[in-house]
Amino acid sequence: MIATLKAEEQSQLQLVEREDIDDEEDLFEAIDKLISQGINAGDVKKLQDAGIYTCNGLMMHTKKHLTGIKGLSEAKVDKICEAAEKIVNFGYITGSDALLRRKSVINITTGSQALDELLGGGIETGAITEAFGEFRSGKTQLAHTLCVSTQLPTNLRGGNGKVAYIDTEGTFRPDRIVPIAERFGMDPGAVLDNIIYARAYTYEHQYNLLLGLAAKMSEEPFRLLIVDSVIALFRVDFTGRGELADRQQKLGQMLSRLTKIAEEFNIAVYMTNQVIADPGGGVFISDPKKPAGGHVLAHAVTIRLMFRKGKGEQRVCKVFDAPNLPEAEAVFQITAGGIADAKD
Repeated sequence: MIATLKAEEQSQLQLVEREDIDDEEDLFEAIDKLISQGINAGDVKKLQDAGIYTCNGLMMHTKKHLTGIKGLSEAKVDKICEAAEKIVNFGYITGSDALLRRKSVINITTGSQALDELLGGGIETGAITEAFGEFRSGKTQLAHTLCVSTQLPTNLRGGNGKVAYIDTEGTFRPDRIVPIAERFGMDPGAVLDNIIYARAYTYEHQYNLLLGLAAKMSEEPFRLLIVDSVIALFRVDFTGRGELADRQQKLGQMLSRLTKIAEEFNIAVYMTNQVIADPGGGVFISDPKKPAGGHVLAHAVTIRLMFRKGKGEQRVCKVFDAPNLPEAEAVFQITAGGIADAKD
């Protein structure tokens, strides 16, 4: 368990401003650096208006998308991409360099040691972690705990950063944050001030909220983006088999945007997902349920976790799919102070 911090240590918990972080500079290059490469300031402003705030982010867009921005011709886009390539290396690197880049990954504690060990240290930045399971299985409780633990200093297994929360089901409870902050020895008011929250009502609104995040993340030290839940609005706004292809295409675009945000700003993306009955599961499977979203969602997510209810307040988390974690389970429990280790 993480020890509660003494009052005099609370001063450490003030978040550092973006300019105070030296090693952060390597993570992304601001889009206005294009001006030094001969790109017109007006064109840079057009990119910012389209939600592109870093050269890294620019390189994640196709030229077709960039020429769709009002006022940018093909010739201008070619010149902009050429300038960005001089600033950011998007070509091959060695495996050793890739390993070095992995060192910038931060693991954010979940509040439960057993769950942290299962996840190789906690929720990982630069990746999408999805938790799926039935209602009351602990997915949103983990989201609320991460809202607080992300703000802990890195030496206390936090992320020393702010949190963005996109809520599609109306489940965010700011009053729930207060006892969790107190458990970690933090000032609840300061913790709540470092969470930016938005309630989304349509899938388009949800996507537009993601576009608006780039501006905030390029200026302030964010470390976590929560989407609770990722699929809910798609299931409402698209109905019937006739709209399924369109739904999956739009879902794919949203997930691609989440992947880019995670990698561009070294943010941990934690999203919850609903389950659907699996009629093909057969009679021999005791619980024939599967995560919603199909293959599109399965391929976009880095780490998939399956949550289920245990005894009383206990919950079980199973690694369903992950590139670097073995399939295993951990038991945790929901307390007034958030996610914690299960008591025997």
